[in-house]
Amino acid sequence: MAVITTIEDLRVLAQRRVPRMFYEYVDSGSWTESTYRANAADFAGIEFRQRVAVNIEHRSTRTTMLGQPVAMPVALAPTGMTGMQHADGEILAARAAEAFGVPFTLSTVSICSIEDVAAHTKAPFWFQLYVMKDRDFIERLIDRAKAAGCSALMVTMDLQISGQRHKDIKNGLSAPPRLTLPNIANMMTKPRWCLGMLGTRRRTFGNIVGHAKGVDDIGSLAAWSAAQFDPRLSWDDVEWIKKRWGGKLVIKGVLDPEDARAARDTGADAIVVSNHGGRQLDGAISTIRALPDIVAALGRDTEVWLDGGIRSGQDVIKAMALGAKGTLIGRPFLYGLGAMGEAGVRRALEVIAKEMDVTMALTGRTTIDRLDPSMLIPGSYPTGIGPYLAQPGNP
Repeated sequence: MAVITTIEDLRVLAQRRVPRMFYEYVDSGSWTESTYRANAADFAGIEFRQRVAVNIEHRSTRTTMLGQPVAMPVALAPTGMTGMQHADGEILAARAAEAFGVPFTLSTVSICSIEDVAAHTKAPFWFQLYVMKDRDFIERLIDRAKAAGCSALMVTMDLQISGQRHKDIKNGLSAPPRLTLPNIANMMTKPRWCLGMLGTRRRTFGNIVGHAKGVDDIGSLAAWSAAQFDPRLSWDDVEWIKKRWGGKLVIKGVLDPEDARAARDTGADAIVVSNHGGRQLDGAISTIRALPDIVAALGRDTEVWLDGGIRSGQDVIKAMALGAKGTLIGRPFLYGLGAMGEAGVRRALEVIAKEMDVTMALTGRTTIDRLDPSMLIPGSYPTGIGPYLAQPGNP
C-alpha cells in the first residue's frame, strides 16, 4: 500500500502483517462486541455545521494536557502487549509520540519495560498502573516509574475482573505466542513480523517477569497474573496510590457521573471517560455518549479526557466540542505500529492532525480550546452538556 490517507488504510495493512492472535487482540471487544462497535458508531452519527466567510488563517491544534504543551489534544493510550504488534513496539511508539509532540503512556502489561522505554527516549512519558493484590509489587512498580522520570501515573479502574474476549480465548493469546500448529502456520505468512521478533530479546512482560515475587518465566507469569487482579479495589486504594506516587494522577475507566465525582474527590488531576475500548462490560454506554454528563458533573475543575472509538481527527474534534480537554488513542496507533513500525505510528498521528486542522477550518474555528457544541448540528449529539453550558461563567 503506497499511499496511507486514513487510519483504515493502516488497519488493513496491519491485518496483513501482524499474526492473527495479536491483530485480533487489538481489533476486538468482549462478548458480542456491541460496545466496541458503538464507540465508533456513535461518533459517526454526530454532524458538523459547515461555516464560511470566517478568517481561518491562523489555526492551531496546540494545547496542554496536565499542563504539558502538546501538538494536539491526543495522547497514546496505555495498551497491553504493544510489543507484540511489532518488535520493541513500546519503544517505537514512544519515540514517534516524542517526535510528534504528544504524550505516550506505557502499560503495566507492556512487553518493553519502564526502564527500556526510558533508556530510548528523552521526553518524560506517562505510566499506567493496574492495581494487583501484591501491594509490595505495586509499590516497587510506582517507585520504578518515579525513577524513570515518568511525569504522570494513570490508574485504570475498570479491570478488577477481566471481560471475556472470545477471540483471545480461541486464538490462545499469550506473549510470547504458543507454538500450536495453527499459530505456527499463521506466523509463517507474516515474515516481516517474525524477523523482527527474532531480532529482539523483548518477548514477554518486561515490567513483571523478574520483578514480581515468584515470576521468573512465562510459565509462572500465567498463574500469577490470573490471580492478581484485585476485586477489592476501592477509592481508598487510589488515595494510597496518590500518596505513594506524589505526582500528577489520572483516573481511567470512568463512565458514570457519580464515579467521576468520586474520582475527582481523590484529588485526580484528570479523568478518562473510558470503557476499556469495549473490552470489558459489553452493553455499556459508548464513551462519546457518556462524556457530556460527566463534563456537566465535574465542571471546569478537573480535566476530562476521552478514549474509545476515535478513528480520525474529526472524532477528536467532536469530543473536544462536547467538553473533553484531551483524548487518548489506542487502536489507531497500534494499527500504524503493526503496519509500519515507528513510521506507521508517526503516520497515524499525521493523519489525525491533518483531519483535525481541515475540520477546524471548515467549521470556522481556529483555536482548539474554544470548541463547543455550537459547531455541531443540534439533535445529532448527546445533550447532557447543555445545562452545564447554559450556566453563567462556563465555557
